[in-house]
Amino acid sequence: MNLYALMKDVPYKGKIADLPISRVTSDSRQITPGCLFICIEGARFDGHSVAEKVLQQGAAAVVVQKDLGLENQLLVQDSRDAYGKIVSSFYGDPSKKLKLIGITGTNGKTTCTYLLKHLLESAGKKVGLIGTIRNEIDDMALPAKNTTPDPGELHVLFMRMAQAGCEYVVMETSSHAFDQKRLSGCHFAVGVFTNLTQDHLDYHITMENYYQAKKKLFDICNTAVINLDDEYGRRLKDEVSCPVLTFSTHDDMADYTARAICPRVDGNRFTMVGQGVIGRVDFPMPGAFSVANAMTAGTAALALGLSMEEVCRGLSDCPGIPGRTEVLRTDTDFTVIRDYAHTPDGLEQVLSALKPFVKNRLLVMFGCPGERDPSKREHMSEAVVKYADHIVITSDNPRREDPMEIIRQALPPLEKSSVPFEVIPDRYSAIEWCLSHAEKDDLLVLAGKGHEDYQVLGYGTIHFDEKEVVARLLSQMPR
Repeated sequence: MNLYALMKDVPYKGKIADLPISRVTSDSRQITPGCLFICIEGARFDGHSVAEKVLQQGAAAVVVQKDLGLENQLLVQDSRDAYGKIVSSFYGDPSKKLKLIGITGTNGKTTCTYLLKHLLESAGKKVGLIGTIRNEIDDMALPAKNTTPDPGELHVLFMRMAQAGCEYVVMETSSHAFDQKRLSGCHFAVGVFTNLTQDHLDYHITMENYYQAKKKLFDICNTAVINLDDEYGRRLKDEVSCPVLTFSTHDDMADYTARAICPRVDGNRFTMVGQGVIGRVDFPMPGAFSVANAMTAGTAALALGLSMEEVCRGLSDCPGIPGRTEVLRTDTDFTVIRDYAHTPDGLEQVLSALKPFVKNRLLVMFGCPGERDPSKREHMSEAVVKYADHIVITSDNPRREDPMEIIRQALPPLEKSSVPFEVIPDRYSAIEWCLSHAEKDDLLVLAGKGHEDYQVLGYGTIHFDEKEVVARLLSQMPR
């Protein structure tokens, strides 16, 4: 494709030859002859600093947002915004051949994407998925690097999904992605808001900035599906310009409401009511937050045209989600659950949901991520102390931070409480301690890692799958 065909959706200044373009990249390590290089100004590296060099290496042209006076440059107002639109054009605007559903919020995004994909597939639709655990093209799984990929990867995924015959794409849309304009060139049939609680303030600094980043989804969607139970959701409903559908687990003012909720240790029965329709759901995931997740996915499916019958049937026969209140098979007289809860609100929701069903003790192992918002560390401990009968505090992904310093910042609520706790920085050893000290009818919750099969340490990333770790340790323990 020639240069100016790629620039069709991007205003620019400059006049150079309409050269054929072999690829589009913002990575200076991927320069090939005839490519178009997009100069992105990042926190640690500015692509403008190598613009002249990549032209010398064979790039056909560079797109810049700073006038560098180069012969083969096109000047745009925002190169991040331009990147997504140019990449989309390069791959034939594949997202326009698909119905995109974006799900944003602090908690529940991953579960809701899986639930909505299941609902659509149960109704006979072919669906792609982009998210935290993995990406999926129909039934083919692909590894995921980021919750929302870079535009170069994202539009390739869209192209492959369109080629595979997918009609819908359900995707997690992160606040980082909106702030960094990774979704430039995309338009969504439905945008979904789950909730907003403290997270990522190391990046956004304030909750208002965090909210405004999430809100950007609703500038590029046809219909908004919003959680009326969330404070920020109620605000968002009044601030978006597109049509809105609301849902709630208790508020009859919502368009769709969950009624007659009957919680169980292995799930929830409830009735979904709204707009002259009613359906009964037997949802196989426990906790009040699971009802909210089911309502999120169900309302989004209704917004896409599925019937209430299809929604309720799909929610009732859905499989579990990896790493989300996932019961690990242990062949022991105690129960082990792994969950991705890694925020104060996430821990609060999971532990409060499980506590009523604990026959003996609730044991909780958790850690706080390194190089992430340190202000939430004490709040995480506060959430755990409220419900746990015994606590093990360990490492999550410490990254380059000192694991003991992370733990030290989280300790005050534990030290003030009467709940016994252990400090075991090595996560493998922490799990070993938990398994060896668990008693009959205990419920052990391994919080924070969920589906992740790695741990990020100061010297690099190691393989660490808690399902494998638990199985290995139990096989070595005397019965």
